[in-house]
Amino acid sequence: MEDTLINRVATSALTTLNLEEFIHPGERVVYDIKDNLFHGLMLREKDFREFIKTHDWSQYDGKNVAIICSADAIVPTWAYMLLASKLQGHAHRYVFGNLEALEQELFHEAIAGINTEEYRDAKVVVKGCGEKPVPTYAYVAIMQKLLPVTSSVMYGEPCSTVPLYKRPKGA
Repeated sequence: MEDTLINRVATSALTTLNLEEFIHPGERVVYDIKDNLFHGLMLREKDFREFIKTHDWSQYDGKNVAIICSADAIVPTWAYMLLASKLQGHAHRYVFGNLEALEQELFHEAIAGINTEEYRDAKVVVKGCGEKPVPTYAYVAIMQKLLPVTSSVMYGEPCSTVPLYKRPKGA
């Protein structure tokens, strides 16, 4: 009797979802408005508007921009809005907040674009480890997207999974 090895993972009905594939490839940069402050304390409208007019905004083409103020200063809300108006059409994505907030927005955008019909009634394994770090909030967001349509969700690798969700019978 000849023993034949069968790769059960390859022949299983599992669908693997790798969140690494949703990492936006664009460069991430921080725009710190502290560089526009008068004496490092406050923003002067006239000076800031002149900067806005003369600054080369094309340097942000296709980039992802986190807008912050690292100084303890008086910065009116309109200043951030004015920056956003100039980044529009240049940056791929811009947010008020640090690089972590930017990364969260990029994952949110990518996950929102997922066609859930591809996962309808599927047994999905959300890949757990890889070469690039995937933040925890992306794993929580993908659960919110998958739970209404999948029959089950697991975490890990197809050969070694942690069961997370199984649709109740009759649901």
